Amino acid sequence: MIIAGVANIVVGLAKLAAGIISGSSAMLAEAAHSAADTLNQVFLLTSLRQADRPADDAHPFGHGQERYFWSLLAAFGIFIAGAGFSIFEGLLSLTRSHSESPLAAYVTLAVAFVAEGTSFARAFWQVRGEAHGSREKTLRHVESSPDITVKVNLFEDSAAVVGLILAGLGVGLDQLTGSHIWDGAASIAIGVLLIVVAVKLGMDSRELLIGRAADPEVQKLIREEIESRPGVDALLELRTMHMGPDDIIVAARVALSDEIRADQAEDLADEIDRRLSEKLPMKPNVFIDPTQTRVTSPAEAGRSPAQDLAEA
Repeated sequence: MIIAGVANIVVGLAKLAAGIISGSSAMLAEAAHSAADTLNQVFLLTSLRQADRPADDAHPFGHGQERYFWSLLAAFGIFIAGAGFSIFEGLLSLTRSHSESPLAAYVTLAVAFVAEGTSFARAFWQVRGEAHGSREKTLRHVESSPDITVKVNLFEDSAAVVGLILAGLGVGLDQLTGSHIWDGAASIAIGVLLIVVAVKLGMDSRELLIGRAADPEVQKLIREEIESRPGVDALLELRTMHMGPDDIIVAARVALSDEIRADQAEDLADEIDRRLSEKLPMKPNVFIDPTQTRVTSPAEAGRSPAQDLAEA
């Protein structure tokens, strides 16, 4: 991640120089884009270090949610540092006249496309490998993954490649038509692209910060594992919540058979904890609330002894 940050700085400076030399607003917008990417790398590196801190008395479940907090700040960084400047520069370009020497822009775009394209390919294949390991489709894995860092890297690299294409179109159409509207429009389009990415990442971070439940497939696995244990009559209630990419809370209220003793209930809870730790892709914090009776439905609760005798 440090290498990626340094690369973003170098590419960003090259875009800035090309933007000044060529007078292209789209290139200046791409320079702002690279500045936002660098800021995001700082946030993500901070999130990884903060999230790796061990649990303590004040944070008994660890600091895994630090990733979501810093990812939310990264989303704001994209919006403020990248999108705001890009749109402002694009609007400003529409009201001014300037002459361009686009050679520097073309050379910088070509070099940046190779660098950004390589970074995107690496991020995509990493996500695809994770999806294959989870037996999910790639898009489904990206949408459902609790590891927000994966999303930030993939979305950031995707936006970088699309932004370079938009900048190239703006510079090319500007030179071809002689109208600076295309260059300004490309800069505005880059800003809109960054807003879309920022909003998406912000909403995902918000959802995880306020406490998102495990995916239905994971909940199904937990439910099946608990209900399959000998001595469990029924799983009455199941609640889950991500505490980070690698930690999840599992709270279950189970109805035990009448033959289960107190010491056997403790052993059963330990066995459920052990089995879930083996099967789940993240570390579970399991809490079992046992009860000796099932919850009756309102219809059953309203039945009288006379009704039971009549049916018998």
